[in-house]
Amino acid sequence: MIDAALHSGRGLRPCVFEVFARRLPAGRRFGVVAGQGRLLDALADFRFDEDDLAWLARERVVSETTLEWLADYRFAGSITGYREGEVYVPGSPLLTVTGTFAEAVVLETLVLSTLNYDSAVASAAARMVAASDGRPLAEMGSRRTSEASAVAAARAAHIAGFDASSNLEAGRRWGVPTMGTAAHSFTLLHDSEEDAFRAQVETLGTGTTLLIDTFDVERGVETAVRVAGRELGAVRLDSGDLPSLVREVRAQLDSLGATGTRITVTSDLTEHTIAGLRGAPVDSFGVGTSVVTGSGAPAAGLVYKLVAHQAPEGGDWQPVAKTSPGKVSRGGTKRGERLIDGRGRAVAEHVIIDDTRDGRPDGGATGSGVGSEGEPSIRSLTVPLVTDGEADARWMGPEGVQLARAHCAAAVAELPAEAMRLGDGDPALPTVYK
Repeated sequence: MIDAALHSGRGLRPCVFEVFARRLPAGRRFGVVAGQGRLLDALADFRFDEDDLAWLARERVVSETTLEWLADYRFAGSITGYREGEVYVPGSPLLTVTGTFAEAVVLETLVLSTLNYDSAVASAAARMVAASDGRPLAEMGSRRTSEASAVAAARAAHIAGFDASSNLEAGRRWGVPTMGTAAHSFTLLHDSEEDAFRAQVETLGTGTTLLIDTFDVERGVETAVRVAGRELGAVRLDSGDLPSLVREVRAQLDSLGATGTRITVTSDLTEHTIAGLRGAPVDSFGVGTSVVTGSGAPAAGLVYKLVAHQAPEGGDWQPVAKTSPGKVSRGGTKRGERLIDGRGRAVAEHVIIDDTRDGRPDGGATGSGVGSEGEPSIRSLTVPLVTDGEADARWMGPEGVQLARAHCAAAVAELPAEAMRLGDGDPALPTVYK
């Protein structure tokens, strides 16, 4: 596209691209957008080096003119969008990229591959956080996805409310708290379950978590308390009929005097099984496959579409949109606002279609726009992320992750109660175009 657009003389035409979701995955009432901090990091390093250019030339992918353009590529445009951790619904203008056609369209795969995966994980994780009813969750899915996605998943899950991850690289790179427990192989390595427990307790202390279901659970609990004493930190269950088994283990621990020993459960948990354990004496959950695969929706379904371009010779901005059946979109540069009622609950998503001469939405407002107590108010959702090629450092690195995590908690708390239902239904907020 770049090669042909440069050839036609349209490649340097100022344009606006927008990222949005036409619909939410089945059963979802809202999404959580994540990945902006990772995207800003990647954008700073998005270059075409000599090896890249040599391969493109050798394979005759693009012309010499385009190779020269790629050799000098640096994104010099601007990006506005929703803050990382923000809630979204269909039509929310999650990201707006303003630049020439060539410099903006080349970012499509980078933008979508980052936001689609991270938002899928964060959206699933937010449902699990709601289902856990305040009990801690740990992300443990690194073995169920690719090595790079494992780090991204741990980061996205933490933003959505997970407390820790077993992925140490996520801790090193993004400041995600880390934790871990022993696997069955550790128990099987030793000559007996008791030997395994003693080795773990002597090395890590009585506050450790012992895996008690390698053989017989009842015997495992007895052995764990005998070895570690009543101060044993926690036991983990990874199999069996969890609702009944958890109650039996709790009763046994209490009878042995280990009343402070916590119970954590794993075993292919989903938001539905977590919700089913609300009435059981579970203290924490470890989730793997379900969270890193988006709980059945491994991509958020976000798209990257051209919505406006400037007329020749600095003329007016023209909205553009596709009209193909089932994929109709709305042209024009947009920004998001959320209508909040007098009780502090979100009631609607306003998508404002701006008529601006420079193609950029007004992304400068970050305040809540709260009115008098008891009166409806407007919260601005669109903020600056990149201005003239320079990324806003606030949203980057471990500090950006913590800002996103805090913002996600606040944004989810604004939603109406029905948004937390796990069954099919309409989006939590209606989308109103203005």
